[in-house]
Amino acid sequence: MIRFYNGRVLTLKDGFDITEDEVWVDGSKICFIGKNDSLKADREIDLNGNLLMPSFKNAHTHSAMTFARSFADDLPLQPWLYDMIFPMEAKMTGDDIYKLSRLAFLEYLTSGITACFDMYYFPEDMARASVDAGFRTVMCCAINNFKESIQLLEDYYNRYNNYNELVSYKLGFHAEYTTSFERMKEIAGVAEKYEAPVFMHSSETESEVAGCIERYGKTPTALFEELGFFNYGGAGYHSVWMTDDDLEIYKKRGVWAVINAGSNAKLASGIAPVCKMMNKGINLAIGTDGPSSNNALDMFREMFLIAATQKIKEKDASACNANEILKMATVGGARCMGLDDCDCIDVGKKADLIVLDLHRPNMQPINNITKNIVYSGSKENVKLTMINGKILYENGEFIGTDVEKIYADAQEVTERLKK
Repeated sequence: MIRFYNGRVLTLKDGFDITEDEVWVDGSKICFIGKNDSLKADREIDLNGNLLMPSFKNAHTHSAMTFARSFADDLPLQPWLYDMIFPMEAKMTGDDIYKLSRLAFLEYLTSGITACFDMYYFPEDMARASVDAGFRTVMCCAINNFKESIQLLEDYYNRYNNYNELVSYKLGFHAEYTTSFERMKEIAGVAEKYEAPVFMHSSETESEVAGCIERYGKTPTALFEELGFFNYGGAGYHSVWMTDDDLEIYKKRGVWAVINAGSNAKLASGIAPVCKMMNKGINLAIGTDGPSSNNALDMFREMFLIAATQKIKEKDASACNANEILKMATVGGARCMGLDDCDCIDVGKKADLIVLDLHRPNMQPINNITKNIVYSGSKENVKLTMINGKILYENGEFIGTDVEKIYADAQEVTERLKK
């Protein structure tokens, strides 16, 4: 049992109030919040006035794309994807996925991220990497015209939702522009069979939307609605070029808009209408996207970029309240990913927690802690990251992990893929 005491606690259960409660963790779960001298802890962690809060959840990423970090920069989306990324991906093996994902997990931990919604290939190796690292992963199928099959999609869905408590699986496909209408209909059939939500890249670029309208006479969102993808919810990754009708579909169906501000800015894809989404009550979460298009896996940078770009887009410095962005990065991400037992600090919830160091210059003086996390917080403030009740990162050290081997393995894979 672990006791966190003598600090500040942001539960995000009902709002943004900060208390001075103790939080006790027993096994993988939070067992007590308050003051209690009768319990006995195996370890007592003196927070020394620092902040204990729910961890960040990365609601859209491609972890194993660490191989292409700073490899194909300063290119538009389509040449970047088709000329640089796809040819390298064609050479990848399951073992590559394992090694490259282990590197991404380290970076997630330094940013206070304890779970990723990962859309990629070789799910067995991704699941194995997640379990070996003690990291929480929700996998999403990336089926398209070139990879995977409907049979595999259904097999993955059943296998990896009964694999390990750290691993789960969602139905999905890469995007409209890489997936035929016939294949999309088959995917919709699987979703209806399991009454399951579907997740996909959607409306990331203006040209993507224009191409879909040219092919089908409607936007990607309207096409997905017609096919029945959103009958049970789901999410559109990026959701940048959205019409008012698209937003109404999201609202009506409870679809999550997963915002990827860093990737969208770097690839000049555009700025998602987050303020309009907030005003409509649309579900919102945040993803980093992959380390080849971002290039960092840093939730602090994502939160700040969403806040800053929305103020520019709306020409209004009061636009997009920072507290709501913090909620997107934590509670929103967890619920989008189906991790309802990891969304906040409460008795019975999973102990996916972080400690932020407030004794750093960027956190002083203390006026408004929650807004300061969004506007001036950084990875230097992450003092501790706990997943499922286990501390994996503390005071700059990765607990029980051979970091140099992970670095060397990732470099070896990258060099081979570049040949």
